[in-house]
Amino acid sequence: MMRIKLDENLPASLASTLTALAHEVHTVAEENLSGSKDYELWEATQRESLFLITQDLDFSDTRKFTPGTHSGILLVRLRSPDRSSLIQRIKQVFLQEEVALWSGCFVVVSEHKVRVVR
Repeated sequence: MMRIKLDENLPASLASTLTALAHEVHTVAEENLSGSKDYELWEATQRESLFLITQDLDFSDTRKFTPGTHSGILLVRLRSPDRSSLIQRIKQVFLQEEVALWSGCFVVVSEHKVRVVR
């Protein structure tokens, strides 16, 4: 089971998809963080020891977000990131990968690849 924070750039219904897979999911919207600055989102995520799932490239710098110094980041990079594609791909990854081992990692998910930096 992972404790996850979903960024506002992901479909809200993804929360129920991941909850159905036995994960604890917090959303930016339900925590009144919508429109907040990246550093505010990051501070809240780390204060709560949550694994961040986002499409925001501002979280892609592994020098700034060094693996092992945080609770983990999953950066979703789909060519056509419509609501359905995002939900389907993330659900597929969570069903097929050993996501419980991603704590503290920087993970990039594309259409056909999953890259984990530890």
